Amino acid sequence: MDLPDVLLIVLWTGLTAYVLFGGADFGAGIWDLLAGGTERGRPQRALVEHSIGPVWEANHVWLIFIIVLTWTGLPSAFAAIASTLYIPLTAVALGIIARGSAFAFRKVSRSPGYQRLFGATFAFSSLVTPFFLGAVAGAIASGRVPPGIAEGDLVTSWANPTSLITGALAIGTAAYLAAVYLTRDAQRTGDAALTEALRRRALAAGVVVGVLAVLGLIVLHADAPVLFGDLTHWAALPLLIVSVASGIVSLALLAHGRYLVAVRMTAALAVTGLLWGWGVAQYPDILPGLPLARAAATDRVLAASLGSLAAGALLLIPSLWWLYATFQRDHGPAESGTRT
Repeated sequence: MDLPDVLLIVLWTGLTAYVLFGGADFGAGIWDLLAGGTERGRPQRALVEHSIGPVWEANHVWLIFIIVLTWTGLPSAFAAIASTLYIPLTAVALGIIARGSAFAFRKVSRSPGYQRLFGATFAFSSLVTPFFLGAVAGAIASGRVPPGIAEGDLVTSWANPTSLITGALAIGTAAYLAAVYLTRDAQRTGDAALTEALRRRALAAGVVVGVLAVLGLIVLHADAPVLFGDLTHWAALPLLIVSVASGIVSLALLAHGRYLVAVRMTAALAVTGLLWGWGVAQYPDILPGLPLARAAATDRVLAASLGSLAAGALLLIPSLWWLYATFQRDHGPAESGTRT
């Protein structure tokens, strides 16, 4: 396997981690928005704050990882994407900044008015940011970002049917992942009413994601026929089948009140299958007319980047694992008598 292929696999792995962890964080903000009034929504918002509080900053490590690795390993592709899609990418950056600031300020605010203001900012940014991230993915996948500096249209490259449906799918996926994770967290606290409410929301979000996925295929067939053909090709199709099957199993487990590892793994596998299906469908092209071999940096740069990454991973991966494991341990009296 050549170094460019290794780079792409590592990059896609980082993208998968960001979608699963960072996406769930954005989804938690969406459920914060939909929790209800101040008193009615207090338990759900408290659970959101407790669940993502220790890890929300760490999850953005994956985004930094993606940006840096693309910048150093695929410089021509990075330049084309950043210049053509700078409007949605700027919206993403502003959304992440506003979201993080509002989340931190809400925790320390004493005034109910400020708490509502920061809470609304946090929730709205959690909705908008994944939409623009999805729109960026749709623009790249549908071939609307040509090589070169700002060679693509600055508006229609991301404001098109494929990007719009992809943005909506990103919101739905984030909400579904978050609902699945929060359902288990609520069960762990022993709050049966909140657990059931989140279970119903997770089921509803899963159905919505399924509908959006079907609509997405229809939109792709009309708006991006090349991408549609690649996705239904023999190489990518098995991954999409895995995605669909995992989503169905995840919903079935939720419907039967099973919230442990299996439902989280199947939900994550459904998203992972879709993401890697796109990657396989587009390979070996990074952008239209720009294959991986030509987009990649020199072997010396790739070797230095991947070597540095491997050395850093020896410290980073165990640290992240310890962080996630520490805050996912079972606490309190909720575990006895719950269904598993």
